[in-house]
Amino acid sequence: MSSADALKLMLLSSLWGLSFIFMRVAVPEFGPIPLILVRMGIGALLLLPFLLSARYLHLIWQHKGPLLLLGIINHVLPFSLLALATTRLEAGFTSLINATTPIFTALIGALFFATPIIRQQYLGLALALVGVYVLSANRLDFALGGDGWFILAVLGATFCYGIAGNYSKTRLSHLPSRVLAAGSCAMSATVLLIPGIVLWPGEPISPLAWGNALALAVLSTTLAFLLYFGLLASAGATATSTVTFLVPVSALLWGYLLLGETLSLQIIAGMLITLLGTAIATRLLRFRRRVRLPQAPPPPG
Repeated sequence: MSSADALKLMLLSSLWGLSFIFMRVAVPEFGPIPLILVRMGIGALLLLPFLLSARYLHLIWQHKGPLLLLGIINHVLPFSLLALATTRLEAGFTSLINATTPIFTALIGALFFATPIIRQQYLGLALALVGVYVLSANRLDFALGGDGWFILAVLGATFCYGIAGNYSKTRLSHLPSRVLAAGSCAMSATVLLIPGIVLWPGEPISPLAWGNALALAVLSTTLAFLLYFGLLASAGATATSTVTFLVPVSALLWGYLLLGETLSLQIIAGMLITLLGTAIATRLLRFRRRVRLPQAPPPPG
């Protein structure tokens, strides 16, 4: 990876880490659905200039059904679930649970998309699940006022990402990245339009909440998508996938600096176990088997 790509990767992880901060601040006033409508609507408008070509517009129209499905499972459902979760959970904690996305991607790929899993990946999956348990064991309270349902909401978002990753890889990989990004954003905004208007808050929204919502749309959606697909083209999928490990670190740091969130030993331990398991499951960290070479026979005499 070149130094320019490394800088882009760091910027991308920072922008996606900040998205949890932006949601945490804006969602109490907007509500989850209206906030994600703002995010996807503005994102779609800003990505529209990249589609000013008859070829790209024709591709979107030709694949409108698959792009609609991708928008729902990759944007509408997971973003709304994450926004709901941040009404209760800390931004850094939410990002750590969200870092299990590659785990669900591997499991769903094996179950429904005929993607094989090797023995080493099973170890990674188990480690990552142990990490999630370490993070959330004392917070899995499903009584009224507990955190359990909100943790399940984050896991639901990662499950959606797992379906979307396999679906786009097997069904939509032939489309240009700008068509995938802008087309799925536009479809998401269309799906969210009516429920977002119906659920729009009756009270005026503060400038602080509006600022965070706009930053979520411009920085953590539009600019982040452009960086992400640019990195896929220049650095490759494997190198770009390392952003999975940088985002929660970024979110934890921003949460500590901007929101005063605490970094307990439990969170640090859970983060290390989860990210280690994810690295093994995605085969970024590999174990090599040592092969014994046959020894030469001793010389005669």
